[in-house]
Amino acid sequence: MRITGGYLRGRSVQCPPGEIRPAMDRMRESLFAILGDITGTTFLDLFAGSGIVALEACSRGARSVTAVERDAAKRRILQANLELCEAELQIVIAPVERFLLRNRRTFEYIFCDPPFRYQYKLDLLEKIGRSRACGEDTTVLLHHPRPETLPSRAGALIRVREQAYGGSLVSFYRPA
Repeated sequence: MRITGGYLRGRSVQCPPGEIRPAMDRMRESLFAILGDITGTTFLDLFAGSGIVALEACSRGARSVTAVERDAAKRRILQANLELCEAELQIVIAPVERFLLRNRRTFEYIFCDPPFRYQYKLDLLEKIGRSRACGEDTTVLLHHPRPETLPSRAGALIRVREQAYGGSLVSFYRPA
């Protein structure tokens, strides 16, 4: 896996053991092109895995990046990968749902890439919308399998865009 843009472009990233489905290069490039200039922003990567999306955000100028991963076995490689990052960085090993309950910071971008078999995507979106992580200018991106349909409204969030990538979609939500 390689970082696709920014000052770390072309750098290789290790893949941690266990279940992981890294975001495709083409998808990451496209997502960050859609987001545009993220210099100086705050970025939250939920279900971080290898940290590749957090690294893409860092490489493209995010000021502060938080990576949340439930699987403690991934911590060593996640930490090694994210050492490339020059931004303010925090790694949290905890279930995403617990992080959202305890978090006190607001983020401008929240990227969620749960396992495709994760059955609580709608509930997750609603929790994000109620959490302090989500402010009035936050953009939430949720990567999910294409056959799965998510509603245009999830609690306090409204879907503003959907982008297809092979057999998956990324749904973009903003506060209502």
